[in-house]
Amino acid sequence: MATGQLLVAGIGNIFLGDDGFGPEVLARLPHEYDERVCLRDYGIRGMHLAYDLLEPWRALILVDALPNRGAAGRVEVLRADPDTAEATGLDAHAMDPAAVFAGVRALGGTVPPTIVVGCQVACVEEGIGLSDRVAAAVDAATTAVADVLAELLAAAPEEV
Repeated sequence: MATGQLLVAGIGNIFLGDDGFGPEVLARLPHEYDERVCLRDYGIRGMHLAYDLLEPWRALILVDALPNRGAAGRVEVLRADPDTAEATGLDAHAMDPAAVFAGVRALGGTVPPTIVVGCQVACVEEGIGLSDRVAAAVDAATTAVADVLAELLAAAPEEV
């Protein structure tokens, strides 16, 4: 892998309803991005993501379900501060992004600038499949990821 690449990481547990939002968005993204973009569905494999983040990524885009703190199905794009990931509203589900970031630092790595494309959940109880409102938001999230990628690909590395 060359320096300067962008990692899009879908995270979430498909067996917990709306928590499967990240993997669903990744499944619907076109995989024809330029060679600087890597799309990966991590599911609940936090250590796998931590080890992959030891590579010199220019930026990380996390696609994840957000905790129920607003209208279910609302898509949000926000910058995450890996040092204070809990403050961004990332959900502490089966794969805790804050724990992944701490793992990267413990392994001697540096977490790249991180952008979250998330969706407010309706239900994260056991069960396969997204709620209607969250399922309806998947297309908007794929568009948001494409927009973020376009912006990052157009930016000089120091502007990320």
